[in-house]
Amino acid sequence: MATNNIRIKDIAERAGVSVGTVDRVLHERPNVSKKAREKVEQALAEMDYKPNMYASALAYNKNYTFYCVLPKHEQDAYWDEIEEGAQACADQRRDFGITLKFLYYERFNAAAFTRMVREFLTGEFDGVIIVPTTLEQTARFTEKLQAKQIPYVLLDSYMPDLKPLSFFGQDSFASGYFAAKMLMLIANKEKEIALIKQTRDGKVASKQQANRETGFRHYMVDHYPDIKITEVDLPLDEEHADYDDKLESFFQKHPHVHHCITFNSKAHIVGEFLQKSNRRNIQIMGYDMVPKNEACVRQGSISFLIAQHAYQQGYASVDALFNAIVLKRQVNPVNYMPIEILTKENVEFYRRTAI
Repeated sequence: MATNNIRIKDIAERAGVSVGTVDRVLHERPNVSKKAREKVEQALAEMDYKPNMYASALAYNKNYTFYCVLPKHEQDAYWDEIEEGAQACADQRRDFGITLKFLYYERFNAAAFTRMVREFLTGEFDGVIIVPTTLEQTARFTEKLQAKQIPYVLLDSYMPDLKPLSFFGQDSFASGYFAAKMLMLIANKEKEIALIKQTRDGKVASKQQANRETGFRHYMVDHYPDIKITEVDLPLDEEHADYDDKLESFFQKHPHVHHCITFNSKAHIVGEFLQKSNRRNIQIMGYDMVPKNEACVRQGSISFLIAQHAYQQGYASVDALFNAIVLKRQVNPVNYMPIEILTKENVEFYRRTAI
């Protein structure tokens, strides 16, 4: 008999028990004797019964609250697509009682992050999606989640020591290595390239960015050790007008620099400056298909963008919690996103929402 055609009545007849007893066993409810449970379990095994997890979850009629913990960000930022994807998945699972809420923290503010975590942990929730801050801070957070037996998914930066339920993001070292290889297809004759960074107190905003830079530098040492890499720091605390002054000063002092790279989603800061200053002989390579970056690609001031499907990461992270918590299914612990390169010629065909 096909599994999909097995009814509770069929199982009850095979086991010699009531339909109500079978229902209680299938839904792990109490008030079933050991002998009756054994009869039902034996019948299930003999009939090769596989429950319809979706139907069971719907019948259970339980509500679930998931949180997505993200850095505070500007509108049209990379994180917006994470949110859109996560919310889309939650909306599609609404019939299962899924509610998704967002919580934001300020990067580089350890005290504020600690206060946020302390207050957050007093609430009721079933699963968490986390964009990590530092390893130390995130570990203190996840230790408390583990103590509460709350599953959590990591996005953006993979920290295997934290033992998340699942991770979604790029292999950041491989991504940086790949970025260097692509850049050198057009910059292999150069003597110097610029590495544009945004920092606070000398630190970049995420472990992912740091790992990308490490991968990039490994490739350059291996293949182009004589090309000078000059860093240009655009501190996060400054206004964009100050960035223009810094960039103007840099390019005046380095007239032979024609190629730049950045490992965050703000390549458009340099791309827009290059358009305003009419420097057509300089291009930048960056990350993430956010609207401002896309505009610069179309206008030619950004030569390459490396995309990592932020929408899909958000969607998949909620889906992982749904599968693990609601459907009781195993999920893949590590899910690396594709490393895709976009140019003016193919940017039109990039599909953000494909799953």
